[in-house]
Amino acid sequence: MSRLLIIPSPIGNLADITQRSVSLLSSVDYILCEDTRRTVKLMNHLKIKNSLESFHKFNEHSKIQSIIDDLKAGKVIGLVSDAGTPGISDPGYLIVKNCIENEIEVECLPGPTALIPALVISGIPCERFSFEGFLPIKKGRKKRLEDLSEEKRTMVFYESPHKISKTLNDLKLYFGDDRKVSVSKELTKIHESTIRSTLGTISLGEGKIRGEFVIVVEGLK
Repeated sequence: MSRLLIIPSPIGNLADITQRSVSLLSSVDYILCEDTRRTVKLMNHLKIKNSLESFHKFNEHSKIQSIIDDLKAGKVIGLVSDAGTPGISDPGYLIVKNCIENEIEVECLPGPTALIPALVISGIPCERFSFEGFLPIKKGRKKRLEDLSEEKRTMVFYESPHKISKTLNDLKLYFGDDRKVSVSKELTKIHESTIRSTLGTISLGEGKIRGEFVIVVEGLK
């Protein structure tokens, strides 16, 4: 039966992929992926040969209809992102929405996502939390930070290496010095590390900043 399969991919350590994911990557008609160059490395590691098609934020609107047509014709299509679960700060929402509107089955496998490990090891309460993904770069950033300064739940953010220092400074400015913060980078990889401190005292050390970051911030007491 035709369906769209959301297949999470490892966020770092390639051994984290599930047996079910491997089986489905081998059997779907073709795989939609953010960057075919990234996904082909995973496929080669798993010794899987299958067709890859690029599907990212710059072409998803133009490719949606052809994908829906393939699904209506009976194909089974897999969707992966460069790392983690599609739809979580990655392309995925638009195609899922269109599948639902066209009464096409969508199935999502459980699997890797960076926010949960970072939250669990932060030492900050995690029974209730707000996932904020990447903050707006310019438009809407100030308003988002102002709103979040009153958030009582633990907050989780993603950030890139060249914006991490600015984001930590902005969080300090809007949330205050005393909020607890945990910053994890390169989760599941060789150079994985986590720094736990407060927004007023946290330091990422000297030298060039590398890696992908997850920031966990205590909510308003």
